[in-house]
Amino acid sequence: LERWYSHISSFEAFRKSLVDLPQTSREANRKRKESGSANKTEGGKFVNLPGAKMGEVVVRFPPEASGYLHIGHAKAVLLNQYYQQSFKGKLIMRFDDTNPDKENAEFEKIILEDVKMLNVKYDIFSFTSNHFGDILKYAEQLINKGFAYVDDTDPAVMKEERERREDSKNRNNSVAENLKKWDEMKQGTEYGKTCCLRAKIDMKSDNGCLRDPTIYRCKDEPHPRTGTAFKAYPTYDFACPIVDSVEGVTHALRTTEYHDRDAQYYWFIDQLGIRRPHIWDYSRLNLTHTVLSKRKLAWFVQNGYVTGWDDPRFPTVRGVLRRGLTVDALREFIILQGSAKSVNTMSWDKLWTMNKKIIDPIAPRFTAIDKKSYVAVTVSGVKNEVKSVAKHPKNTEIGEKEVHYGEKVLIESEDAQGLRPNQMVTMINWGNMEVTGVQKNGEKVTGVTLTPRLDNTDFKKTLKLTWLADVNNNIPAVAVHHDNLISKAVLGKDDDFKKFIDHKTEFETELVGDPALSSLQKGDIIQLQRRGYYICDRPYTANSEYTGLVSPCILINIPDGRLQTQPTVPKVKPAAPVAACKAVAATPTPGASPTPAATDGQGANALLASITAQGNKVRDMKAGKADKDAIKAAVGVLLDLKKQYKDLTGQDPPPGGKAPAPAPQVTPADLLESIAKQGDAVRKLKADKAAKNAIKAEVDKLLALKKQYKDLTGQDPPPGGKAPATSVAPASSPEKSANKLLEDIHVQGKLVRDLKSRKADKSEVGPAVEILLKLKADYKALTGKDAPPGGKAPQKPSPAPTTTIQQTAQFSTMSANPADLEDKIKAQGDKVRAAKTSGAAKDDIKILVDELLKLKADYKSLTGKDPPQSGQRQQKQQKQQEAPKQPEAGQTRLGLEFKKLEDLPQWYSQVITKSEMIEYYNVSGCYILRPWAYAIWEHIKDWFDTEIKKLGVENCYFPMFVSQSALEQEKTHIEDFAPEVAWVTKAGSSDLAEPIAIRPTSETVMYPSYASWVQSHRDLPIRLNQWCNVVRWEFKHPQPFLRTREFLWQEGHSAFANRDEAVEEVYTILELYHQVYRDLLAIPTVKGRKTEKEKFAGGDFTTTVEGYIGASGRAIQGATSHHLGQNFSKMFDISFEDPEKKTSDKLFAHQNSWGLTTRTIGVVVMVHGDDTGLVLPPRVAQFQVVIVPCGINNKNRDELVAHCKNIASSLSKAGVRVKGDYRMNYSSGWKFNHWELKGVPIRMEIGPRDMKTNQVCIVRRDTMAKATLPVENLDTSIKTLLDTIHDDMYQKALQERDANLAVTTSWDEFCGMLNNKKIIMAPFCGDIPCEECIKKDSARTDMEVDANAPSMGAKSLCIPFEQPGDATKEKCVYPKCGNSAKYYTLFGRSY
Repeated sequence: LERWYSHISSFEAFRKSLVDLPQTSREANRKRKESGSANKTEGGKFVNLPGAKMGEVVVRFPPEASGYLHIGHAKAVLLNQYYQQSFKGKLIMRFDDTNPDKENAEFEKIILEDVKMLNVKYDIFSFTSNHFGDILKYAEQLINKGFAYVDDTDPAVMKEERERREDSKNRNNSVAENLKKWDEMKQGTEYGKTCCLRAKIDMKSDNGCLRDPTIYRCKDEPHPRTGTAFKAYPTYDFACPIVDSVEGVTHALRTTEYHDRDAQYYWFIDQLGIRRPHIWDYSRLNLTHTVLSKRKLAWFVQNGYVTGWDDPRFPTVRGVLRRGLTVDALREFIILQGSAKSVNTMSWDKLWTMNKKIIDPIAPRFTAIDKKSYVAVTVSGVKNEVKSVAKHPKNTEIGEKEVHYGEKVLIESEDAQGLRPNQMVTMINWGNMEVTGVQKNGEKVTGVTLTPRLDNTDFKKTLKLTWLADVNNNIPAVAVHHDNLISKAVLGKDDDFKKFIDHKTEFETELVGDPALSSLQKGDIIQLQRRGYYICDRPYTANSEYTGLVSPCILINIPDGRLQTQPTVPKVKPAAPVAACKAVAATPTPGASPTPAATDGQGANALLASITAQGNKVRDMKAGKADKDAIKAAVGVLLDLKKQYKDLTGQDPPPGGKAPAPAPQVTPADLLESIAKQGDAVRKLKADKAAKNAIKAEVDKLLALKKQYKDLTGQDPPPGGKAPATSVAPASSPEKSANKLLEDIHVQGKLVRDLKSRKADKSEVGPAVEILLKLKADYKALTGKDAPPGGKAPQKPSPAPTTTIQQTAQFSTMSANPADLEDKIKAQGDKVRAAKTSGAAKDDIKILVDELLKLKADYKSLTGKDPPQSGQRQQKQQKQQEAPKQPEAGQTRLGLEFKKLEDLPQWYSQVITKSEMIEYYNVSGCYILRPWAYAIWEHIKDWFDTEIKKLGVENCYFPMFVSQSALEQEKTHIEDFAPEVAWVTKAGSSDLAEPIAIRPTSETVMYPSYASWVQSHRDLPIRLNQWCNVVRWEFKHPQPFLRTREFLWQEGHSAFANRDEAVEEVYTILELYHQVYRDLLAIPTVKGRKTEKEKFAGGDFTTTVEGYIGASGRAIQGATSHHLGQNFSKMFDISFEDPEKKTSDKLFAHQNSWGLTTRTIGVVVMVHGDDTGLVLPPRVAQFQVVIVPCGINNKNRDELVAHCKNIASSLSKAGVRVKGDYRMNYSSGWKFNHWELKGVPIRMEIGPRDMKTNQVCIVRRDTMAKATLPVENLDTSIKTLLDTIHDDMYQKALQERDANLAVTTSWDEFCGMLNNKKIIMAPFCGDIPCEECIKKDSARTDMEVDANAPSMGAKSLCIPFEQPGDATKEKCVYPKCGNSAKYYTLFGRSY
């Protein structure tokens, strides 16, 4: 638009017309432009405050003056400022100074300066201490009303009482007694100091914040503002609601971590009868590799891990600004987060990427070369001269700098290594030159000669070189790069951050710098050519004020959001962290001691003594508030000593400077004994139901001992910690290797189950599952079979092995009878069910469940197998009697060995492999789709593709690779996929500059293009579809078709100008999916809308078709059609101007996405298959008819086969997909079994007699019914029969589904139906917490659930469009909910 305007402005006629326009029109146009420009600020998801009125909103920012502001505080103050400005209200800046021993006047000053740096202007400034008198009166008011009491209970005992929910001995003291003790507190007597004042709320509450919280305590320290006027001080939780109310705060913004305290906040307000502010919770800011706790940040400062609160590695406001972050970038980043409540962990990369966009247009360019690895270059025929050039090639307003040119220049050593004679290179900001000589010392280039070819202006294919003239006034510089203080990206709840800080985080490179660098001042931001962005931390000085000598320019690297900041120059070489402070001098900095050299005579103990002494000196200097530079130099000496110690010993110096005692020699036997003892200790703690933290600590010790054993012996310790009996090792055999693998699978499986049972973090479970899957794959590669359940080798006749005395003793303890244990398990299961049905207390149910699980564990230890499900013992015995026998020599195993209703997982595995649908692949979770399966997908694809093209949808293809920045652009949407994203990190043997994701879905791939394509409402609608593959790296149990790491699908993405058109398409596409299942696959589905919990992340609503698998009693999602609303179009700016000009604001597109996957093939197998094999619906079968000639002999062979081929040709011309099986090396009976297993709808048998009578014998696969048909009009008869087969298969599946589709309003019936393999329609309130409770409380604990099913409890499947009744007349089916229902919802166990 600007180019067009510029173009037409060049015409005289246009300029004249513009001048002739009325002044008012031009003025209005100018204001409109200014307004539009002002409204282009990028914002986050801000929520309108409840009850907010223009001009009346009052918000507050109440920090505690106990440290510097970090960027979490920055988010808080900027959000408050946003609402202050949006509603033209007031912002109160209030210091929370309720704790005198943490309050620091210096920090108050620093915080106010930080707030000013963020351009935040407050209207009112106050301290909580201004209201101490009023708060004291309110506390006495609670005492007099009987709502508070003074408690002298020991703090440790008080904590235990609160955990046990027991009343304090002082809770029911009289008001008079409480007032007497309160006076002791106010006077600060010795007894008073042992007391605290507690609010009398509810000691039985599930909310710990309501269990009589402390509201006043005594402090000896004088207060910075009130001195010694008070001896007792209020807690923040008590003071905050009072001061908020008194100061007129209308809306108190707090992070969601305070949500549990909201009830406490309002309790104080209500009991005191004061004005009630609104509380609005927003998500706290979490960043990777970062802690934002003031206590933890102070620990880093106090222990010398950083140089101070403004260290560039620190997340404080001053720290990030010192590292080169601009205030504008910080504000933009914070504002972008908005006031949403969803909590996620942000990457620093996004912040630094925003920062780069701001500094790149204004950062002047300079040059610097690595001092330790440059190569001297001679440029022939060039005279020494100085020219003035622009500091920024694209921004001349920044000014100019002097650049030196001459015969001698320096280039990077790494650049020089790639030069060869006669090569043309480009010297940046100079011109092209030819390499006329390369001097080497061995393989290393030591010198280069160049000849200018400045008339050659072809720069496209030349190597670009950064260079620096070798002149006397080049200045020394030091580039400082920083790594994350914490090595782990996201700390878990139980992680100790101190375990992740033992790594080097500051690196330095000495540089030879451009003379123009001498003009830099502290805080100037620049770009060093091909090195990155830097901020000047200390300017170059020719005469240091400390030493009188040269002090180099210190430049701190500014991250730019990429993984690698120096792609073409040598990597930053690690150096001592404070080398940046080294002046080129011999005079020591005041306060620093000379670094003692580590001579041969000086051992580790001497170095430790020096480290201890220097550490004491540093602490003394900090305590005495010495000069910062002096402290920094002293810290440098300390770190240098620690480095010498590590170089000498290979270890970090121990805390306290004490040399570690020499480690005693440990034998494997000693370790095994320790492992056995530690294992007993862990088991005892678990049996005693000790605290989780205590158990975890002991388990960590046990794992450490096992690791030590493996490091020493190269093997895992044997179960029980007992050394294996020694014997002469026989020659290795495949059988022994297989048994070893089975043992490893058993151990690893047990580890995985243990991790899942204690709800370990995904980062622990995922790798453990990976190891287990790898072991199973190794077993299958070795034996050609799947590993048996539990990792136990199948029993087979073999000579009884010789057992050691130890083994005999071990097995003699297992004298229980498996049958007795089964009876006990059944009885205990009945007790659990009875307790749940009667609504027993959770603790009582837990005891019963624990006993049940113990019995099951005993059974498994005794038999090596899981116990049978309740009521199935007789079936199990019958199944064992009917177990398939091993085939005799010469026989095949063509048929299935498992029955669908008895062992569905094994049946499914055999069906898809023996019917030649699937071939297993050597990457776990990935499978080969053979033609028999792919043909089904092709028929679905052809039908659906034709239908969507009728709607105007076009096919396209977008790349499968997604950049990291694009994938993370829509956090809410990608959050569900994040653990499953597969990343490409290498190209050959080289690391990629940025990891590239393989698409888990394509929204973030396609929508940036949509944004560039849509400029006007005329560009809409866009309706695109692509047939492609996606990758989701599932960690759960993979199943072919149903849950795989790579699968095929179609994904449609559309954008409309108005919502009605978009919503209409959602339902149109859903109907097509319904037809795919009904008209192609003969499977009934339920159409409906997903609940809020189950809808597509980032969408407005999701519609679905849900199928039912009768053999497992589980539902399965068939396909989904989503209305995304404007959520994505706003994120990716898919916008256009209002065509009706009702508003000047841009309008955003309304979007949909919809998808169908190869999961459909798995659904077909499980719904229609039987104990013989596949049963394929005729309309998707690769072959609908197979012709098998029977009774063939040498005399009639040719004639019979020719007759069969004629019939096949006739059927094929009629549109029937037919296959003739004319193989002579298989019998007719074998062929019958083969094609029955493959599920061909019709088998046609033709023998000599049939040929004579001009008829055929047909067998339906779905019913196995036989019939005879005449050859005349056979094509019409077969086509009619195929339609009949389809309809019959559909009716059979529909009857099975309807027989297991129940409606109830009773929770007891709901659970009973669920356990009887039914899917249930029940009234539901729609609340997400209620839905989670339904899923949790409906899970079965009395039986082992199919491991292949990911959800044990009832999951909401959809809200059916066809409702069985008026749900609004009912209560929610979940008995503890009590809310009125909104609709009947379909629940069930689901794949």
